[in-house]
Amino acid sequence: MTQPPANVVPVCYRHPTRETYVRCTRCDRPICPDCMNEASVGFQCPDCVREGARTQRPVRTAFGGGTSGAQGTVTITLIVINVLVFIAAFISSGKSNAIAGGGLGGLLGGSTPLHEWGALVTYPLGTYTDGPLEGTRVLMPGGMHDGEYYRIFTSMFLHYGLLHLAMNMWALWVLGRPLEAMLGRVRFLSLYLVSGIGGSIGVYLFAAPTTQTVGASGAIFGLFAALIVVLRRMRRSVAGIVPVLILNLVITFSVPGISIAGHLGGMVTGALIAAGLAYAPQKQRALIQTTAVLGVLLVLAVLFGMQTATLTPPAGIPFAK
Repeated sequence: MTQPPANVVPVCYRHPTRETYVRCTRCDRPICPDCMNEASVGFQCPDCVREGARTQRPVRTAFGGGTSGAQGTVTITLIVINVLVFIAAFISSGKSNAIAGGGLGGLLGGSTPLHEWGALVTYPLGTYTDGPLEGTRVLMPGGMHDGEYYRIFTSMFLHYGLLHLAMNMWALWVLGRPLEAMLGRVRFLSLYLVSGIGGSIGVYLFAAPTTQTVGASGAIFGLFAALIVVLRRMRRSVAGIVPVLILNLVITFSVPGISIAGHLGGMVTGALIAAGLAYAPQKQRALIQTTAVLGVLLVLAVLFGMQTATLTPPAGIPFAK
């Protein structure tokens, strides 16, 4: 590099009006205070800093994810989506005093038009309003038997009332942030969504076909199981999480109205996904992790197809005419 004459005061290469005697330790160009980036020795110019960032390998977590997961962006986004859907359900009710329902039911449970559209149900029930069957329960159009398969996904983001939403979002906040930090954003999002789908498939297979089910609980139980698997892989204690999971399982089996099939389906799916993510060998890790997630999705798709092919309406309840 050609040096300027000794009697010429050097100026910043990016700001020619600013005199400076500080030079970049990598390229030796003069840099002013606004262009200085502190390095291990001296200062570097912005161009050299960018060049160094491009040549450095990105930092990864123990399971191959990016360190940006430590910010909890996906966890926060999922919570926001669930809250927005809850607000949309409240608006769809058309009642100024309703919170996803009416009265106490709005806090502890209740249905709205949005629930009727998006809840997981195979044969929706209704009440016949005409003819000799007036006042009796009948099977309505719609539902999984009528090809509304989107309910497998939409039911994951609906909740029956404020208490239902608050409990699931608190659990998502507590479980999601550490898992997202350990797995990275993409892997964590895959875990959450596939666990939720697994819970929905569990309901589709084993719950009463006229039961209307909603909630993020399947995905939450998947996170419970995944956190245990990931912590064991890292040889860390699970003493703090196992009792909480056991308590939630006791509540699942003892409190009426809770979807046992949804919780267990999500938990088993989450454990399988987490095992594939956590125990994949470092060599070709991304390929093996992707194969594990897609493999679980394939199994769920097969179970879905088998159930759909053998659907039969519940006996003794006529279809609405």
